Amino acid sequence: MDFAANPDHESIREGIRRICADFPDEYWAEKDAAHEFPWDFYAALAEGGWVGIATPEEFGGGGMGITEASIMLEEIAASGAAMNGCSAVHLSVFGMEPVRRHGSAELAGEVLPRVATGDLHVAFGVTEPDAGTDTTSIRTRAVRDGDEYVIDGAKVWTTKAPYCEMCLLLVRTTPLDEVEHRTDGISLFLVDLDDPAVDITPIPKVGRNAVVSCEVRYDGLRVPASRRIGAEGEGFRYILDGLNPERILIAAEAIGIGRAALRRATEYARDRVVFDRPIGQNQGIAFPLAEAHMKLSAAELVVRQAGWLYDNGEPCAEEANTAKYLAAEAGFFAADRAMQTHGGFGYASEYHVERYWREARLMEIAPVSQEMVLNFISNKVLGLPKSY
Repeated sequence: MDFAANPDHESIREGIRRICADFPDEYWAEKDAAHEFPWDFYAALAEGGWVGIATPEEFGGGGMGITEASIMLEEIAASGAAMNGCSAVHLSVFGMEPVRRHGSAELAGEVLPRVATGDLHVAFGVTEPDAGTDTTSIRTRAVRDGDEYVIDGAKVWTTKAPYCEMCLLLVRTTPLDEVEHRTDGISLFLVDLDDPAVDITPIPKVGRNAVVSCEVRYDGLRVPASRRIGAEGEGFRYILDGLNPERILIAAEAIGIGRAALRRATEYARDRVVFDRPIGQNQGIAFPLAEAHMKLSAAELVVRQAGWLYDNGEPCAEEANTAKYLAAEAGFFAADRAMQTHGGFGYASEYHVERYWREARLMEIAPVSQEMVLNFISNKVLGLPKSY
């Protein structure tokens, strides 16, 4: 593995830092409190061509990989934007991977150029109220009717659905009790959200409130067969091309949040004087911050490994899940220690670490819980019996 500095990666970091400098912590605190989407931040990224960083050049994108996208999102999070900033754009990166890899040439040509410019917002609809992370138990159903499919069902935690024109939607085209393997009979569609058959309801939540999460109900939505991604019944396999890069990008974002929190904490530890000495002189403060730094650095190595494997067409499920697990733990540890370092002021909004803390905590739940990652590693990597 080459650990030499990569000039292209350094250019990405510098470019993102320049943009993020115009959007300080106060901006993100205001957007979060007001539940307002950061349109001007999104526009600045789109104008710079950053939204399409991983879209192939033939579709007007940057033609870079998930590795470069992960560096971009890490820097966005580390600027203090945290999940509110990253969630505004990351679906345009990983969400379109199944379309790029398995969609028809006509469909890719229709949507990818618009995604690259930032003109087209696309949501990701997988999780359901009853299925949760048991994806093969989804009930949203698509029934073929001539040249169309009719879709009925409900999804939850669909990010920024009210602002999206389309949704990459995972549904069952064959009922679970009629397939040989649980992963069979699942199909992937790109559907329109601006339709009377679609009902979108925001979900009140504890954090990341500048970017809304929604329950989306589909009641007889008619979708042309041309909007199906790849072959019918193969959607579960296709969606993995979105889920693995999602885990890699989320891991990078967790590292970014952790670094933002650590930066705030070390500044406070140097400046805050109690008992006639900076509190950072006390090992009870200094050592946990040093530990947080090391955890973040170690997690970053796995993120880079997973990104390299994905970009080079190698299997990466183990590494992508491991990166997500370790980075989520490291990011929250750093945010939690930042809260503790600030003491009572850590609970005050003006210091911003409480926002980092709320958003870092989400990373241990979404897009897959830590427990489900452990299930995957113990079963698929270690060969132990499934616990469910």
